[in-house]
Amino acid sequence: MTLRFSVLASGSTGNAFFIESDETKLLVDAGLSGKQMDRLFSEVSVDPSELSGILVTHEHSDHIKGLGIIARKYQLPIYANEKTWSAMENSIGKISLDQKFHFGMEQVKTFGDIDVESFGVSHDAADPMFFTFNKDGKKVALVTDLGYVSDRIKKTVEGADAYIFEANHDVSMLRMGRYPWSVKRRILGDSGHVSNEDCGLALCDIVGNETERIYLAHLSQDNNMKDLARMSVADVLQTRGITTDLHVTDPNTPTPIHEIGLSSSKLR
Repeated sequence: MTLRFSVLASGSTGNAFFIESDETKLLVDAGLSGKQMDRLFSEVSVDPSELSGILVTHEHSDHIKGLGIIARKYQLPIYANEKTWSAMENSIGKISLDQKFHFGMEQVKTFGDIDVESFGVSHDAADPMFFTFNKDGKKVALVTDLGYVSDRIKKTVEGADAYIFEANHDVSMLRMGRYPWSVKRRILGDSGHVSNEDCGLALCDIVGNETERIYLAHLSQDNNMKDLARMSVADVLQTRGITTDLHVTDPNTPTPIHEIGLSSSKLR
């Protein structure tokens, strides 16, 4: 086994990502209730008591709603940076000291046979960061909740075997939608969320011959549609001669577990 993963849930109602290897099982975020998290684990046949730890990207409720419940129930260590710990401690309930660990920005931490690299993103949270997961020359990149994709981020995540990448909204739907202008401005701003088109443009710069799958993530339920996101991103990729089947994530249903290296299709 190289790396296997499932996007357990993705969207404004809750986010969770599972990745494993022969030796290690990791959860990134637990943004749904404890009961919902257990259901998601069951649907992909994962025993949460076997998790090596939970990594936290940032303190927004759609990323930490069930964090304290799951950590206490299964006695799991939690890894977050210092500012995120300070921002979320009052929201997750009591966590024992032996379950609290620091994972700083722009660091590489090894969990068993997986090297995890953290990188900062531009988002309206205390100190948000996301991750790449690396094992035996294979890489999975998790990139959501960011207002724009900087050159620094592109350099960190380029050439991954799989991407879970934000395609939050269609700009026209957002502009014409029911949200107040203050919320629209936040989403469209540099600390908000990436649009379908900007997702496609960023992917054009980072996918490589080794890239076998792209999962579009954190789709807005009000300002996007699955088919629209897939079509919009595919159209941008095709302008660069990149064709692939794009996979779209769901806020309630996990993606089937995928093992890197078993896909028959590669990009380009």
